[in-house]
Amino acid sequence: MGDLITEAVSGTLYYLDKPAFARVQECNASAEQRTSLFADMARLNTLYMIANAGSGHIGSSFSSMDVVAWLYLNEMKGEDLYFSSKGHDAPGLYAVLTALDVLPFDKIHKLRKIDGLPGHPDVGVAGMVTNTGSLGMGISKAKGMAFANRMLDKPARIYVMTGDGELQEGQIWESLISAANHGVAEVTVIVDHNKIQSDYSVERTSSLGDLEAKFESFGWHTQSIDGHDIDAMRDALNAARQDEKRPSVIIANTIKGKGVSFMEGVSVDSDVERFQFHSGAPQAEDYTRGAQELISRILDGHKAAGLPEPEFETVERPAAPQGGNPVKLFPSYTAALLDQAKRNDKIVALDADLVLDMGLEPFRDTHPDRFVECGIAEMDMVSQAGGMALKGLLPVVHSFSCFLSTRPNEQIYNNATEHTKIVYVGGLSGALPGGPGHSHQSVREISTLGSIPKMAMVEPAHPDEVAPLLDWCLNTHDGPSFLRLVSIPYETAYEADGSWTPAAGQGRVARKGDGSAVLIASGLVGTAQALKAADRLSGEGVDATVISLPFLNIIDGGWLAKTTGGAKLIATIDNHYRRYGQGDAVATALAEAGALSGRKFVRLGLDLTPPSGTNDQVLKAVGLDEETIAAAVKAAL
Repeated sequence: MGDLITEAVSGTLYYLDKPAFARVQECNASAEQRTSLFADMARLNTLYMIANAGSGHIGSSFSSMDVVAWLYLNEMKGEDLYFSSKGHDAPGLYAVLTALDVLPFDKIHKLRKIDGLPGHPDVGVAGMVTNTGSLGMGISKAKGMAFANRMLDKPARIYVMTGDGELQEGQIWESLISAANHGVAEVTVIVDHNKIQSDYSVERTSSLGDLEAKFESFGWHTQSIDGHDIDAMRDALNAARQDEKRPSVIIANTIKGKGVSFMEGVSVDSDVERFQFHSGAPQAEDYTRGAQELISRILDGHKAAGLPEPEFETVERPAAPQGGNPVKLFPSYTAALLDQAKRNDKIVALDADLVLDMGLEPFRDTHPDRFVECGIAEMDMVSQAGGMALKGLLPVVHSFSCFLSTRPNEQIYNNATEHTKIVYVGGLSGALPGGPGHSHQSVREISTLGSIPKMAMVEPAHPDEVAPLLDWCLNTHDGPSFLRLVSIPYETAYEADGSWTPAAGQGRVARKGDGSAVLIASGLVGTAQALKAADRLSGEGVDATVISLPFLNIIDGGWLAKTTGGAKLIATIDNHYRRYGQGDAVATALAEAGALSGRKFVRLGLDLTPPSGTNDQVLKAVGLDEETIAAAVKAAL
């Protein structure tokens, strides 16, 4: 073990191969002993996968591991199915499925790679029953599968894992009613009740109260157990199977990060500090300590089971990307929101359990009386904002764009019909980061919200554009607005001017060319890629102009016609689906201004669901890398 410590400090990652898992499955130890050992081995491989990928969710993968291992090793038979509704625990599930040969074992080296395993479950991957990661849908999908099984005369049990923070989503509670009314006893829901969600404890974020009483009141067979007690899990599943009239829920009281002592989040106090291991890869020192702890327990488990010590496979941890000078939008957003709040005491910020990701901690700490944490309940949050606006407040609503533009779409429209002003701020916008996969890649905001009357959608291409655009949304525009923000740091050659004053539908020339071709883009990633493509084209005899156009659904056709001049080609670059994206809005505005005749118009953007992978892999796959953009422009010319 001393050698292992020395190697791990130098950047070594550890995993166990498939034969090591097979030996545990085949040994003469008890089912409970085999399951516990198998679960710890899967935890080590999960930790390896996340460290090797550079991102992933450790906390919920570890908290649910004992349950998942028991289900796959001892419980499920025939056509029984298991899936995770929350989806964050995908790395842990992959570790189990690779060990059981459901997935090719070498996929453990390709978490969040385009030819490997996506960040959240996808039906294109063996063993994945449904796409999840967008929360609240799992129980409803399980009911649909149960009804289908009945029609097809295929008796099978369906096991669904939910998160406890996920229970804040309204669809969860809708799904319980008909399940009880129809006696869907084939469905067993297991709540991974680790009591900590994305940022803070469930109790602090949005308390769930008495979960047992609530599930029971919906007519479900309800049990509460220690989710790491294998005997208790076995007994609870047996009891659920014996109830042939009611669907079952097992509230598994677990520990987030279970298996590595310093990663375990055990406090349920409302003032608990932010949990550090919800998402992201562990730092080198944390990986070493965590792997060492798991390895020690795995060796002890082998000895207790009468098995020889396993051989640990090793690889060197990939080096972190170096170089460049990427910029970040969210620090500028945080500062701009605080500045606006200082000047306007009617501004209130609402959040959906993403206070860290959306840069809201300084606002919350500075204006606690003007900050509302809504939990994972986007529809409720947006309607709360609607009520605030009707009473004269100026709400600023925050979540990831993939959830904020879609799940509460009807509520956003309803608010707009009341002619109030609300600013919606969506993070994680566009195809990047590519690792989480399509449930978190927001590439349809313009199409889902852009037609709402008086809705203005804007996206800054540089930190210096954030404050002017937020100011425009709050103080100039007469109506609701959506501020679309890229969350990741990204390198750009765009040099913005912070003194800029936005004018509706107009943008700025980011690169002056000879006027033969014009590239129109928006946002940090889109504008950066357009500039890179223009530089590449300049080496091929095409001197392209680049326009950074922050207005996504409102385009000033007259300004654009004048700025594009006599260009033979206009190409739009959408970090979004092409259909009903900014490119369509640009084409319409130019056509209405009589400025499309006699020149070529090309729309670049996404046509298919974006894949999960590294950022470079995803940009290439969706045609937004500089090489593909340049080639498309050259071909069109």
